[in-house]
Amino acid sequence: MITRLRLLALLARPAVIVLLIMYAAVGLAQAGHPQDPVAAATAVAVIAGFLLFSVACNDLADEKIDRVNLPGKRPLAAGLLNRREFTVIGAVAGAEALAASALISWPATLVTAAGLAVSAGYSIRPVRLADRGAVASLVLPACYVAVPYLLGVLAAGGRAGDPAMLALLAGLYLGFIGRILLKDFRDVRGDVMFGKRTFLVRHGRVATCAISACCWLTGTAVILAATRDLTVPLTVAEASCAGVVLVLLRALARTANARREEALVAATAIIGRGMLALLLAHLSMISAHSGYWGTLRYDAVIAALAAFTIGPAITMARNGPVSRCIIPAWPRSAVKAESVIWAGEAVEGLAGAAFGDFGAPSAHPRGGQVRPGPDEPLFQVADFRL
Repeated sequence: MITRLRLLALLARPAVIVLLIMYAAVGLAQAGHPQDPVAAATAVAVIAGFLLFSVACNDLADEKIDRVNLPGKRPLAAGLLNRREFTVIGAVAGAEALAASALISWPATLVTAAGLAVSAGYSIRPVRLADRGAVASLVLPACYVAVPYLLGVLAAGGRAGDPAMLALLAGLYLGFIGRILLKDFRDVRGDVMFGKRTFLVRHGRVATCAISACCWLTGTAVILAATRDLTVPLTVAEASCAGVVLVLLRALARTANARREEALVAATAIIGRGMLALLLAHLSMISAHSGYWGTLRYDAVIAALAAFTIGPAITMARNGPVSRCIIPAWPRSAVKAESVIWAGEAVEGLAGAAFGDFGAPSAHPRGGQVRPGPDEPLFQVADFRL
């Protein structure tokens, strides 16, 4: 029983569910009720069911791809759960999300139902939006941003159609597009092998980083324009974070090393979460106890959050994610040719057709590194890239 619960926790992807809860919290704060425990708990219950349903659909559809991109990290691809169990988990989670949303309001039920439908269409054939390049990068944020944010607004008694609510949602949506485009760097090997035509596969790393940068900047500008009672400290903090992202994306567009690439993508994810935390802190402080949160306390909190965002991001960009399992070093002469020949045939060969001038290993989005080498991490303890 404990093992099953742990597998469910892994299936829910803790980093992702925390991110979705933060979007719901922003919705609550934007509606003026950042500290309503009942509203927050109800929204979290819906989000948990929605995310389990979405992940179950995705893992069922991408089982073969996950065996290449995420070996041993996903329960279905690793054989820890079977397809029937995943189907049951997805069905129960979807039903739970709809039932919990009914406790909020009928508009919340409509939002949840639409989110479940879009999430299923993203992964499952014959629709399978995940294979449609830029369309996938536009649709997935609609699930992972709009659903939790609108649930937070509705749980707090706000109106989902309010212009101020929708303006902030637009900024969050654009920012998340900039982040989700970078996720494909991790998955490019399996995507190429199985013909999954993501934006990165279609257009290459330079175009991907350029579009990501545009989304980050536009999203930040829209968020600041839509934020209630905008202050100078928040503007400076968000702009500083966006500036760091531009530097990271410039480095990502130029690197050809898989480990360096991983560190840079992880660093941008830290910045993204930090910018969301800054917005949430601002909305919470101006909505409650305005007498307590005076100018000095407010400025100190914003400055501390900015420092705790930019500092770890720089460290991550320099050192990469922490790893605990390392492949022991061995003489390269002892490695048999047949143990790596699949890399040249299956990946490097496909790269020429999929990437055009990215065919050379040194220019490949994964830098020609298709498997861990001596003394390189066998797996990462946590996925920092969302």
